Amino acid sequence: MSDSYWFRTGEATVFSSDGQGTDAMPEILIGDVKGPAGHAFANLMGQTAGHTRMFAIRATNQQVRPATIMVPKVTIKSSAYVNLLGGPVQSAVADAVIDSVADGIIPRLQANELCIIAMIWIDPSCATNPELDRKDLYRTNYEAMKLAISRAMSNSPSIDELIANRHKIFHEMYDPETGESQW
Repeated sequence: MSDSYWFRTGEATVFSSDGQGTDAMPEILIGDVKGPAGHAFANLMGQTAGHTRMFAIRATNQQVRPATIMVPKVTIKSSAYVNLLGGPVQSAVADAVIDSVADGIIPRLQANELCIIAMIWIDPSCATNPELDRKDLYRTNYEAMKLAISRAMSNSPSIDELIANRHKIFHEMYDPETGESQW
């Protein structure tokens, strides 16, 4: 195994359709199962109250490769939230992982040697929204996960891009000029 897949990180944000609140913002770690990513993956196997972790599966008996564990970023307070995490979001993450292998983003021959930890955020209001568009929740999570994987595998953004954009791009939740949120 190449050291180039020892420890890779990626993130992406894909925004929801208007009014849905189904924005997706996965933050991921990809690495060799025998390295620090594999150790972190194994340490996440236990459950803690409010933070149900689960493998990304495409369907019953169809766990994806590389093995992928989903970790919620917020405390889960309802079965409705678990149903979103274990339904459209789990499906989207699993499909993005397997499509990343099929598309050559993740090397097929290393699919069993790598693992992915995916920190997943679902707006808690989604669990109580009777008008929630579950297809949009799937779409945003699929697109964001696939983009996060691509960025991790290509070490994107590059340090040159980050330096070039240092004073041009600002965090959406903080305006350095005023100290206020831009939202």
